[in-house]
Amino acid sequence: VQLQASGGGLVQAGGSLRLSCAASGRTFSNYGMGWFRQAPGKEREFVSSISRSGGGRYYSDSVKGRFTISRDNAKNTVYLQMNSLKPEDTAVYYCAAGYQRLILGGPSNVDFWGQGTQVTISS
Repeated sequence: VQLQASGGGLVQAGGSLRLSCAASGRTFSNYGMGWFRQAPGKEREFVSSISRSGGGRYYSDSVKGRFTISRDNAKNTVYLQMNSLKPEDTAVYYCAAGYQRLILGGPSNVDFWGQGTQVTISS
């Protein structure tokens, strides 16, 4: 599956952004989807994931209560609504897909990666 992330940008602290990741090439509903991020000099870290049906949603402690993941299987798209953004949220955000499995905690269940979209939060 090919993944195309978009929606990044520069916003002030406290603002919001909505990331989108459009999938193509294979049956989208067969994939658990997730978002990771990587800040300069740091390892890529798990942000959020969603099950194939959308019924299960998971978040890292650092974003819980501020970010919301969702998916539209009819549109082959997964979203990440990011509210109350902080400077420490600054990173390149990557969408990820895992064939017939959940993506939880780390990249071990990721089969495909998107190209990344830059999110920069100014203080």
